[in-house]
Amino acid sequence: MSMTRTASPQPTRQKAGRFFQSPLGWMLTGIVGVGLASSLVAAGGVVAIVGAVVAVVIYWAVMRHLARRDVPEIARSGAVTQTLFGVAIGFALITVSILTLLTEFSFDERPGDGLSIVASMAAVQVGAAVTEELLFRGLALQALEKLCGSWAALAITAALFGGLHAANPGATLWTSAAIAIEAGILLGAAFLWTRNIWFVVGLHFAWNTGLGLIGIPVSGHASEGLMVTTPTGPDLVTGGDFGLEASIVPVIISVLIAIPMLIAAHRRGNLIPMRRSHR
Repeated sequence: MSMTRTASPQPTRQKAGRFFQSPLGWMLTGIVGVGLASSLVAAGGVVAIVGAVVAVVIYWAVMRHLARRDVPEIARSGAVTQTLFGVAIGFALITVSILTLLTEFSFDERPGDGLSIVASMAAVQVGAAVTEELLFRGLALQALEKLCGSWAALAITAALFGGLHAANPGATLWTSAAIAIEAGILLGAAFLWTRNIWFVVGLHFAWNTGLGLIGIPVSGHASEGLMVTTPTGPDLVTGGDFGLEASIVPVIISVLIAIPMLIAAHRRGNLIPMRRSHR
């Protein structure tokens, strides 16, 4: 009498468990979860803030239960200080860029309730900054660091960040390259320097909100801020209809800020070297 054996599901479960606990596995799981939470941001208002909170909870759960590591990068201790530090640098970047290009724009006051405009824009940009930084610097950069080191992870995430903006209104090869440098490299360098998501969120929030309130398009999306700002100079200088992110000026300034951040990150021992295969 012959008996047929059924394959045990245990090895399959073990393989699945190992995959989800690997850098690639927890990165993809986190991207799906945080990505779903980011869909709430577009609703604006309180819903956008809720989306940001949900994204943080999902990120924490993925890191603790799949990556099996602590999450000092989103620690509540010092979160306010780090966020304000990032906001200060972000607004300084905008201020220097605008002052450099002051004669290349015309500015007019936009009628409307200023407080309402600020509150609405801030809510959306908080949600966008939190979810995007958790996706790119929290999940992608840190997972890729485990696989190929900090320098490669920085380059890959910067390229992805620029590439994902290629579908925005008015985008070109140049606008994607500019965003990869001034946002992808700068924000990645800021995270590697501080190893703190809140610092990078503050920088990201300040840039988007500052441009929006001035009335300059953000990555090709028109902004109904406190002012109506019209570029009058060459597109390479002003960014044209795409916004200041396509201007050569903030690209140069961002590089000048990112370089000392990366040097400081190296001196702090925050950079992970590229893994070498052993024969």
